[in-house]
Amino acid sequence: MDTRTRTQLLALFAAGTMMLAAGCDQRNASNTSTATPPTTADKMANSANKAGDKMATSTEKAGDKIDDAALTTKVKTALMAEPGLRSLEINVDTRDNIVTLNGTVDSQEKKQRAMQIAQKVEGVKSVSDNLVVKSS
Repeated sequence: MDTRTRTQLLALFAAGTMMLAAGCDQRNASNTSTATPPTTADKMANSANKAGDKMATSTEKAGDKIDDAALTTKVKTALMAEPGLRSLEINVDTRDNIVTLNGTVDSQEKKQRAMQIAQKVEGVKSVSDNLVVKSS
């Protein structure tokens, strides 16, 4: 079972459990002042909430990976639009919005220009320079 299907099933289970808990947990107004032990529905709702929290964390991590991939694409596109840069010789990697440029360029000026372009892309926190200037 793939991650997306598993996540959808977990969300469905959590929603159903929460609805069940809401229906089973209605109390008489006169009984609300006394402490009652948690019911099975309460325990299930608590478990569903914990599962939901874990899913939210997993979704955030997946979202971060998607954001990094989108950022890599934006930087690569910006580099390709720059005349004079051989952007096919520049690899772009992104992790946690930190871009790393790897590869070779023809001159120090092109290296600096590639760094400037990457730094100007919206969403980039910082740029790590692993570019090498080819010796003539």
